[in-house]
Amino acid sequence: MSGALNAPRIRIPRSARAGEVIEIRTLIEHPMETGLRQDGSRAVPRDMLTRMVVRMNGEVLLAADLRNGTAANPFHVFFVRMERSSAFEFTWTDERGRSARAEARVSVA
Repeated sequence: MSGALNAPRIRIPRSARAGEVIEIRTLIEHPMETGLRQDGSRAVPRDMLTRMVVRMNGEVLLAADLRNGTAANPFHVFFVRMERSSAFEFTWTDERGRSARAEARVSVA
């Protein structure tokens, strides 16, 4: 991969009730190559995501360090109790300093 990372996919409800627990799903397409796999006689170059950070209203909600054991195309599911309308920001970073971002908003009635 060169340049920017692929655009992530986020599944998050647009609205929720106060106190409701919502499910958030994220997926980013990335090969997560460890540098240990061979393609014929040639080693496939290392290409790994290193971090995923989710912010809710600017505060870190979830931060995950991704390592060699992380599958290709990492898929994460987590739950959040919604008390007020909130803006979410999702960021993935790889070893080369490339990053991908996504944003979403959940309105609480």
